[in-house]
Amino acid sequence: MGNNRRLFLKNLGLAAAATAVMPSAFSKEVKKADFLKRTSLDLGSNDTLIRLALIGAGGMGVADAKTALSHENVEMIAVCDLYSGRLDDAKSRWGGQVFVTKNYKDILNRDDVDAVIIGTPDHWHKQISIDALKAGKHVYCEKPMVHSVEEGKDVINAWKGSGKIFMVGSQGLSSLGNEKAKELLEAGAIGEINYAEGFWARNSPEGAWQYTIPEDASPETVDWNRYIANTTKRPFDAMRFFRWRNYQDYGTGMAGDLFVHLFSSLHFITNSLGPNKVSATGGLRYWKDGREVPDVLLGMFDYPKTVQHPPFNLSLRCNFVDGTSGSTYLKIVGSKGSMDVKWDEVVLKRNANVASDDPFFAEKAKEGVNSQTDRKQIIAPLETVYTAQEGYKGAHYDHFANFFNAIRTNGTVVENPVFGFRAAAPALLCNDSYYQNKFINWDPVNMKIVKS
Repeated sequence: MGNNRRLFLKNLGLAAAATAVMPSAFSKEVKKADFLKRTSLDLGSNDTLIRLALIGAGGMGVADAKTALSHENVEMIAVCDLYSGRLDDAKSRWGGQVFVTKNYKDILNRDDVDAVIIGTPDHWHKQISIDALKAGKHVYCEKPMVHSVEEGKDVINAWKGSGKIFMVGSQGLSSLGNEKAKELLEAGAIGEINYAEGFWARNSPEGAWQYTIPEDASPETVDWNRYIANTTKRPFDAMRFFRWRNYQDYGTGMAGDLFVHLFSSLHFITNSLGPNKVSATGGLRYWKDGREVPDVLLGMFDYPKTVQHPPFNLSLRCNFVDGTSGSTYLKIVGSKGSMDVKWDEVVLKRNANVASDDPFFAEKAKEGVNSQTDRKQIIAPLETVYTAQEGYKGAHYDHFANFFNAIRTNGTVVENPVFGFRAAAPALLCNDSYYQNKFINWDPVNMKIVKS
């Protein structure tokens, strides 16, 4: 048994898991194996109360808050949103004692807030993050961490000087699926990576960001002037407030909303710092509702050779008009196999050395035939499926567990601002490539655009 094989089995840890990927003389059927129970996520003590505030109480902000509050000894203290209806909902949801405001600085001035969740539209991520850190608050900021690559270093520098915990909210990073894929890649299960691809498909109005606009949406219920204070001045527009992802002033399009998840997972699994060349194409094919961003987007990326990995290529696709509806995956391809990675499942596929159906290769294979050709061989299973054990609470829960444990122990998080920016930057550069119709060179080590 070679060194690589020994390392592979050693890293898998348990005999049952090892057996699932060992060669079998009798079968090529799909093999199933549970994930190992997580040992890397140290939840630590939850004795310390964490007093939380939510800034931006839309769909993702509320989802974050619900998940955060499912942890023990976490309390909601205050909520900020620019729409009155969401503030009313916050009191109904979390109690009349919750402080509500339309000015996030009112929350940052409170001594009884330990940490904030930032779930605002993307164009406010940078400023609220920096202000929160300066106010001595720990920060959980939704992805993408910034609205443009020019903002990344400012957030990183503010975090480094704050002494506070900062977690970026690409929650899939804390999934069992990502952890198992990382383990398998390091163990040599698919050989050396040479290609990866990701696809995110939707086929619904909500999936394409046609969010519900409340009947009472008006300048009286929405603090529009505060909303546009750091961008282009315009008259009140309910579409731009409630469907903000469709507009460049506030959102970051498909790439900033969805590609960034795929970058985060890929970089975690491969230990990569990011690509050095970015290109994108696409178009507005169906949702012609006044939006300024495409509903079909394709991105291509070159990853250079590093100490962490060999050179490889990445292809990402997103389609909001996909008739198959709902397909999402990250595939990592190597010289010996591939992995389909989801947050709660990994499908390992290995080369079974079956004969090619190409007549040219079939004839070439006959050349140099010796007397042992007809001897049967040991063939590895074609697929091994790893699924989460029953009772798994999910990546979102674990992401917040990591955040809260870091706060309580002055520890580290899996997605700090440096990691978060390295995932956000190539996604945001997709938009630049699309609108400027050109390749963009990126320095993933120093995190800056390389001028051509």
